Amino acid sequence: MAAERSGGGDPARTLALLWRTPPEPKAVGRKPKVNVDQIVAAAIAVADREGLGAMSMARVAHELSVGTMSLYTHVPGKAELIDLMADTVLQERDLTPDGTWRERIKHYADRTRAVYQAHPWMRDVSMVRPPLGPGLMDGQEFVLAALADSGLEPRQVTIAHVAVEGFVHGAAASEVDDRQLEVVTGESGDSWWGSRQLFWDDYFDVERYPTMTSLWNAGAYDIEGTLADSVRKSFDYGLEKLLDGIEGGMR
Repeated sequence: MAAERSGGGDPARTLALLWRTPPEPKAVGRKPKVNVDQIVAAAIAVADREGLGAMSMARVAHELSVGTMSLYTHVPGKAELIDLMADTVLQERDLTPDGTWRERIKHYADRTRAVYQAHPWMRDVSMVRPPLGPGLMDGQEFVLAALADSGLEPRQVTIAHVAVEGFVHGAAASEVDDRQLEVVTGESGDSWWGSRQLFWDDYFDVERYPTMTSLWNAGAYDIEGTLADSVRKSFDYGLEKLLDGIEGGMR
């Protein structure tokens, strides 16, 4: 389960902040020490270095060398800040609408995966109730436009869109989780599996699990490169087959 969720803040305040409308009022008298963009950037920096669990209004204020209360003039609280953080990093995706519909979906998947790689804390944000800002909405428009150009019927487009988003975000988060475990524990996935060889030697029952045994003997579990390479291949394979299935629905 994700540690935090988007969409938990005040709707009116959150939407105004996400879209920067109305813009922040001009200061009367002394110039404010920080603005919304600086607060969001500092929060992202903290989460990138220390994880989402370390991010708090007080921690962000310390990062900016200001008092905690000065942040609340611009951002109501942590819930709204998480929405701003998630939508801001989603805006890092270069979503240029070039190529066939399949090429565009693959590009979207690659750029979204890159966001999770750059900001591993994103795996800890549930976006079932999404941050309705430009980062998220531009991504949805990109995917929907690609699928609409594929020849699918309108209802098929929206169903396929949910499938694509679910796979891309879920697989990207899972991949990052494996990488973060290595950072936290100091042990690679390859090393972890290697230390559990005794399971296969002493506990695995070939008669109870005949299909796994058959696949193993056929070399199906052989890995070329590292475990991370295998995970990336699985990501690409899963996306390819998902797109094959979508394309099959056009016939």
